[in-house]
Amino acid sequence: MNHRSIDIIRHEHAAMGAIMHGLLYFARCVREMQPLPDFKVFRAMLHYIDVFPERFHHPKEDRYLFAKLKQRTDEANDIIARLEREHAAGENKMRELMQAVIRLEFGGEAQAENFVARVEAYAGFHSRHMGLEEEIVMPLAQRVLTAGDWEEIDAAFSGNADPLIGIDAKKGFDRLFTAIVTLSPPPIGVGPDIPTTPHVL
Repeated sequence: MNHRSIDIIRHEHAAMGAIMHGLLYFARCVREMQPLPDFKVFRAMLHYIDVFPERFHHPKEDRYLFAKLKQRTDEANDIIARLEREHAAGENKMRELMQAVIRLEFGGEAQAENFVARVEAYAGFHSRHMGLEEEIVMPLAQRVLTAGDWEEIDAAFSGNADPLIGIDAKKGFDRLFTAIVTLSPPPIGVGPDIPTTPHVL
């Protein structure tokens, strides 16, 4: 049986995965000296990653899903501890990625290799992290958590039980994601095609 919070987490993972896919696509453009979109696309993507997973999604996983699991079983203590450490480290990794984008924008081709490496490392980090949650943590939670646990977790992820982050914030993230899709050129989004002029940094 799926619970509303599990569906929400998977949906949020898919949205974050789409952003990572976009960043990887642009990193490939940098590596292959292909035309790039306006840097406002990069900045919008980084803003989404900064405010959504780091300040909205991960804290709820720690505070509700992981906390309840640790109350019910010790089967995944090591995995949960790793995921919590990765959540704590996420903000610093995000700052490093932001710095790589700024250096690329203002430092030009000399910063291209650093940018590509940072994007690929960050995307790999998030892919592994979300994989552990979906392949290990969520199935375990569905097996051991009680109906009362799920009621609290579902309410939190629906935006109704967290006094710090309300449902309006989630709507704001949805609008930001839509803006990114609108700004990004194909095949990432539905924005205008980037010019086919030589790549210049």
